[in-house]
Amino acid sequence: MTTDALSRTFAALADPTRRDMVARLSEGDATVSQLAEPYRMTLQAVYKHLRVLEDAGLVSRPSGPQPRPVRLEAEAFDLMDTWIERHRSRVEQRYRRLDAVLAEMEGDGHGEDHGNRDRSRSEAAGHPDDS
Repeated sequence: MTTDALSRTFAALADPTRRDMVARLSEGDATVSQLAEPYRMTLQAVYKHLRVLEDAGLVSRPSGPQPRPVRLEAEAFDLMDTWIERHRSRVEQRYRRLDAVLAEMEGDGHGEDHGNRDRSRSEAAGHPDDS
């Protein structure tokens, strides 16, 4: 999925009305009139929302006589999922490395304050100003 297509998809889903339409379509295909029922907007406004979802590849309407069903396109979700999972995997790897470093630090110092350990080294060496 190109960055432009990914941007269009996320931009389309940024609108709460379009997210609601997608959620409703996940239950099954619907006509534009059925999709428009719960909203306080004109049918023309619903068509504009659908156009954005279509341009992003999230929904499709087959050509033919009216009423035509609007259907969700699973492929768009597969591509978004791939992008999200790639980044989720990277973040999880970073956290695993951080957990390992923290566990190693706990094992080395047994809860000891590392700042005090540095101070004790200079005291043990005998600082020239101490005489």
